[in-house]
Amino acid sequence: MQKFFIGLAGLALALLGAGAANAADTVKIGMINEYSGQFADTGNMIDNGLKLYIKQHGDTVAGKKIDVIRKDTGGIAPDVSKRLAQELVVRDNADIFGGFSLTPNALAAADISAEAKKFMVVMNAATAIITTKSPYIARTSSTTPQLNYVLGQWAAKNGVKTVYTMVSDYGPGIDAETWFQTGFKEGGGTIVGSVRFPVANPDFSAFIQAAKDKNPDGIYIWIPGGTQPAAVGKALAERGVDPSKVKILGQDALGDETALKSMGDASLGIITVSDYDYSHKSAMNQQFVKQFNEEYHRNPDFFAVGGYDGTHLIYAALEKTGGKTDGDSLIAAAKGMSWESPRGTISIDPETRDIVQTVYIRKVEKVDGKLENIEFDKVDAVKDPAKARMKN
Repeated sequence: MQKFFIGLAGLALALLGAGAANAADTVKIGMINEYSGQFADTGNMIDNGLKLYIKQHGDTVAGKKIDVIRKDTGGIAPDVSKRLAQELVVRDNADIFGGFSLTPNALAAADISAEAKKFMVVMNAATAIITTKSPYIARTSSTTPQLNYVLGQWAAKNGVKTVYTMVSDYGPGIDAETWFQTGFKEGGGTIVGSVRFPVANPDFSAFIQAAKDKNPDGIYIWIPGGTQPAAVGKALAERGVDPSKVKILGQDALGDETALKSMGDASLGIITVSDYDYSHKSAMNQQFVKQFNEEYHRNPDFFAVGGYDGTHLIYAALEKTGGKTDGDSLIAAAKGMSWESPRGTISIDPETRDIVQTVYIRKVEKVDGKLENIEFDKVDAVKDPAKARMKN
């Protein structure tokens, strides 16, 4: 199979042609996502957020028609993501990149964003370094350090003296472990043990027992979601770990709506950190949830709100530039932008181009017979701590 590769010189020549070919009255957004395969639901939920925003606000911005071009990576495939980004530039004449639910794919496309000077909006991938790989990237989701550092600090301040940590043994899990432990230790807490398990691990009984044997105040668990939360809930119940006595702590995926359905009452009392849940109490979110359900017959999640806010950022930047689509104009417009989201007030840090937002601490409770994440604490205006430390 012939390899599709464009060097700097070739890409520059292609861009000259692309600029001439692009219709002056159209803005092309190239969405690079996982529309098939293991992560298809993630990619499609991001896309649902984008589609709902366009339905609400129309498909014309600053006098220009919005044209969405979708590209499917099929999963974790950085080589495919890079090739698709190249195709968007030289064949599709795209003006903007969007999507990116997975870090490896976002990092691969970042190279093309930098070379082609294309505004790129990361709508989910959460590894801190992504925005450093191109000066034209802004992010509207969250970062792994942003959430887990806050959770570690919160735990240490709220009666949790000792924690045992267990995470999936790959990049995001290790990132989460690092930043939870950092926040917890800086708050005065002690890590009494830790373990990393295979990403596709089907049975957590031995890991939960090892944690229980250490008699910690809390157990921190990071898993990527899917079928694993149910297995965690089963192991907690089988090993007699009561979340009302030993705090079970984790990131959003541990307590998302699908996970709660699969875990059942074993999830009661689990504490998670997140930037969004459909149960968030605000007038804007209630309307967002209502309209999302009308369109897609399900509740939105943090993937959907990342796509929704990413589309808002694209629209607002285009309005600010008067329809200019060059990367320098759009990223300048995005820096420092602030708006009201279904999750609360968010903004784009003008220095890092990363999201600044409220981080919520939630507990699983039963409301009218239904398991829900109930927000009971929060930290406002949280920046990515990893980048804050890069500067120091």
